[in-house]
Amino acid sequence: MGKVVYWVHVSVDGFIEGPKGEFDWPAMGAELSAYSIGLSERAAAFVYGRRVWELMASYWPRVESISDHPHDLAFAPIWRRTPKVVVSRTLADAEHGARVVGGDLAAELAELRAAHDGDLLVTGGTGAATALAAHGLVDEYQVIVHPVVLGGGKQVLPDLARQELRLVETRPFDGRAVLLRYERA
Repeated sequence: MGKVVYWVHVSVDGFIEGPKGEFDWPAMGAELSAYSIGLSERAAAFVYGRRVWELMASYWPRVESISDHPHDLAFAPIWRRTPKVVVSRTLADAEHGARVVGGDLAAELAELRAAHDGDLLVTGGTGAATALAAHGLVDEYQVIVHPVVLGGGKQVLPDLARQELRLVETRPFDGRAVLLRYERA
């Protein structure tokens, strides 16, 4: 059974998006892109909250007509073939073969873990990750800190009770971003 891994890009001052919702600041250099692609290829399923799901579902199915960035072109086929799960209390169903879960998160996550051999990769926003972390369901946090101060916006993991973590890895990428990888203590 795999782990539940929260993968998130964050500014030095702890925000995942800027004051106006901007997410144009993460720099996907070659090293960070390669690491991200490897992490994604090993994932048994991607887990999203509703808001991030809507962004992903509007972008990745048609990315080749929008972007020529090497990371985007490498990730798109992985995104298309990897099972997707949306944590939402408002969605009844989702396109692109995604499964929607929203009732008893602990029970539904246990079922997902039993159904998949690899890790469940929770990416992006704060909604699903905060809900899962509040129930003690996140096994590993992979936080990519980018060299930018946003001065406000959406905070990573807001309103959580204190949780002790153990640092298991740090790693710089492209001379800019730094991975902080933690496990639950």
